[in-house]
Formats: sequence, C-alpha cells, structure tokens
Amino acid sequence: MERRWQGVGRGVALAYNPLMSDPAISPDRFYVTTPIYYVNDRPHVGHCYSTLLADTVARFMRASGRDVFFLTGTDEHSERVASRAAEEGMTPIQWADRNAGLFKEAFAKLGFTNDDFIRTTESRHKDLVTRYVRTLLEQGDVYLGEYSGWWDHSQEEYLTETMAREHGFKSPVTGKDLVKRTEKNYFFRLARYQDRLLRHINENPGFIRPEARKNEVLGRLRDGLQDVPVSRGGAGDGGAAAWGIRMPGDEGHSIYVWIDALFNYLSVVDTRERRAYWPADVHLIAKDILWFHAVIWPCLLMALGEELPKCVYAHSFWIREGRKMSKSLGNFIDMETIDAYCDRYGTDALRWYLLTQGPMGATDADFSYAKFVEVYNADLANGIGNAASRVINMIHKYFDGKCPSAPSDSDDNARPLPGRARDAAFRVSACMGENDIGGALSAALGLSNAVDVFINDTTPFKLAKDPANMERVGHILYDCVESIRIAAVLLSCALPEKMGALLGMMGQPVPMDDGSFEEPLDKLCEWGRLKAGDAVTKGEGLFPRADGADPEPGSR
Repeated sequence: MERRWQGVGRGVALAYNPLMSDPAISPDRFYVTTPIYYVNDRPHVGHCYSTLLADTVARFMRASGRDVFFLTGTDEHSERVASRAAEEGMTPIQWADRNAGLFKEAFAKLGFTNDDFIRTTESRHKDLVTRYVRTLLEQGDVYLGEYSGWWDHSQEEYLTETMAREHGFKSPVTGKDLVKRTEKNYFFRLARYQDRLLRHINENPGFIRPEARKNEVLGRLRDGLQDVPVSRGGAGDGGAAAWGIRMPGDEGHSIYVWIDALFNYLSVVDTRERRAYWPADVHLIAKDILWFHAVIWPCLLMALGEELPKCVYAHSFWIREGRKMSKSLGNFIDMETIDAYCDRYGTDALRWYLLTQGPMGATDADFSYAKFVEVYNADLANGIGNAASRVINMIHKYFDGKCPSAPSDSDDNARPLPGRARDAAFRVSACMGENDIGGALSAALGLSNAVDVFINDTTPFKLAKDPANMERVGHILYDCVESIRIAAVLLSCALPEKMGALLGMMGQPVPMDDGSFEEPLDKLCEWGRLKAGDAVTKGEGLFPRADGADPEPGSR
C-alpha cells in the first residue's frame, strides 16, 4: 500500500499520517464527524467537547491545505422523543425543532466551523436511509424475526444476557432497571460479518482508538455477535413507535433509531457533489456509543459494499469536582456555565482547557474551577501571552516597533530557536495525524515556552544597556518574534481568536473564520517570513492573569 506523507516546516522529514494511508483517497480531502446529538437533551459540556475536538481537527486540516468536510447534527427519531414531546404538550417535530435549535445556537456561540448540520428528520436523510435498508432487505441481510432480551429503555438498546447479568440487570450507563422484552422485529445479520470485522480490526490497528477501546471491543467480540434489531413494531398504531422512518414495504414497523442515526455519516455525503469525501477519516464519539460505531456501523457498511471509516475514536467522559455529572446532582456543566466561563475568560481560554485537560484517553477527566485557573495562568497568561508580550515590548522599546534583522549565524548552539520551531511544526503535524490533539498543542506551546527560556538565558534586556550590543539584541529578538509567529500559526486551530490577534500584531496573515489561511501551513511555518523593518504593534493583553479567589463563573 502506498504511503502518503504530510507535514509542516522546511528541512524536516514529513510526518506520516495513518489517516491518509489509503491510495484510493485523495490526500487533499478530509472528513471528520461528531456524534449526532439526542434531542431530548439540552447541549452541555459533553456535546460541546466532542464538537470542539472535531472543530480543532477540521481547522488544522484546513490550515494544512486540505479540503475538509466537518459534520455534526441531531438524532431525532426515538420513542423517548415522542413520549417526552407528549409530556410537554408538543408534537415530536415541535420538540425536535426546539432542541435542535438549541444545539445550533450553542455551536454557533462557540464558533464551531461545521460545514453541515444534519437532522435525521430531514428528507435528504430519511430518503437515503430507506434506500439503504431496502438494499439490505433485498440482498437478505435484513429479515423478519422475533427477539427476546434485556431492554435498556434509557439507551434504547438490548443487552446480551451476559452483559445484563454483569451489571445486575441494570443499565451500565444510567443504572436504571432493565426490562425483559420480546418483540417481532426486522433484524440485521450482524453475526454474518463477525469474522470480516475482526480481520479488519486486526489488520488496521488505528481503526479503533484509543487502544483501551479497541481491547474493549475485541473482548466483547469473543462472546460472538448476535443479529440485531433494525426496526420497532407498532408503527401503524399511531403511538410513540410511529415516530420514525417506516420500514420499506412494512408500514407497521419503523426503523430502529440507532440504525437510522448511524446512516447519517453516509447520507450527508451520498450526493454527487460530496461522494468523494467518503469514507470518513475519523468519527469522534464518546465511549458509551462505541459498540454501535465500532461494530454495528462497520458491519452495515460491509453489507452495503461501502468502504469503512479510517478511525473510530472514542473519548471518555467529563466528571465535575470528582463526581459523575448527573441531573439529580445538578452538577452538569450546562450552556449557562459555559457562557459564563467564556464571558469572563474568553472562548479561547475555555477551548484550551477542554482540549488540553479533556478525556481523550481511557480515563474520565475532572472539570475543576481550580484546575481551570491553574492551567489558564500557566499555559496562557504566563505562557504564550507572556512570551509574546515580552518580545513585542522589547521590540518597541529598543527598535521602535520595527522587526530587527535576522542573524546570519546558523549555529544551533547560538541559535536554538530555529531548530525548535522546525521540531515543533513536525511534532504538531505528527500528533494531529494521530488525533493526539493534546500532544500537538503541547508541542506548539513548547515553542513559545522555549522563547521565554531563551530570553532568560541571553538576557537581551541587560545587553541593551550597552549600545554596542544592539545588533546582538536585535538578533536575539528576531529569533524570538519569528518563533512566536510560528507558535501562533500552530496554535491557531485551538486559539483562533487570540492567535489571530497576535498574528495581526506582527502584520502576518490571520486565519479565516474556518481556520484556513491564504497559504498552507507548511509555507506559513517556514523560518524567516518576518523581515527586517516589518511593523510589530502592541495590542491588548492576550490573556490577563486569573485570580482563583474569584467565585467560579456561573456560580449561584
């Protein structure tokens, strides 16, 4: 198989991106998705976190010159949606309209750059789902049968006897009692594809990530796959089951919400204009829906003759102050709290905390106000903000706000920053190719931290006391400001507003609203784009220090 290579920075080997290893896929395209969110919930930090991850990846890939398609949306067909709507005195579509609007509003406030927002109640989705299921019926992958099992109403899924027993016949997600239920449904022959799925997982180690999630799936596969329902009966009775897409050829059944929902990733791009984006490069999801995405979804795609997504990445959950978030405890980080954090510290500061402290690995992450202040001050106020301020202030003090000339000496011992900049660009590219967002941002921030160290080691503020040293001072500050420029470019996918402002202070190209630049990242990260005499202006402080003694934003 041909390998495709991508990277940034001049004079370094390019970072291998496993998501672009298939020669049938154009290296110029990149397709990233979030889960589609259930409309019985208002948006909260969990929804925003998954979408932020996708937004950051999408921004970086656009900045790298890729043709990106970023999808999010809402999952709206469910018996629980119909039941809840009735409780609220609304029709299901009225209830879905209201809550889908809340998700769109929340994502717009946070500046997410999704290219589309799919609602499963839209005809463009429903028509294609009907077509896909009809194909499965016609080729014998879906059949009518009877099933008896343990039903988890809170998650709208059946659990195997083994799983139900392991969890004390309670939902492993909500802890609510499971119900023994027998239904006559249409079923998908999932077991038919077990060997093929197992072979794909073993031959493609990056297909399920992180590693702990892959091991979890492999563990469950040892018990063997059972055929799964793809419909619910009673759709012709006018009750809650009627809220859904009808089974082709059988108006008495509606397509099971989870089958309907999974098809969104394909239905949105199954058009003449968008078909080239498939298969998805990465599905970013939370760990509670891993089985659907890593087992049922790829088997459905195999049955339809479609290529599989390159990666299913399942992150963990946020907890709060050491406790699981729950409605009963009232400790969800809701949009009101998120808005309060953004109002006080800026949206970029919240983005940074979620991206660098979030649960991308196998363990849950704690959202703590004290930790937020600590990270904000260390990484932003005392990190990139302080480094930029020191350098720009000295350029104004000693060179009238004009970029000094670059030194000609290329000795790495005398000039460590050019090498650090190249290394940072390489590391950021490699980490983003592996969906290691935290590692990428750490590498980029490390470059600005290296500037602080270099200033402390070379003491230009002391050298400037003697006019004879001003050429040396200028050379030091050139390397510093050029490093800050490259760090700002690399950090722009996470901190678009503030890094845009910082690049503007240096008279450099700023990211557009979708994260792209007029030139690709590899060009922007070439050393030496700042020229002697370029204006460097002062602006407002990027990240004023936070005081942990202040009450938490949104606290009542």
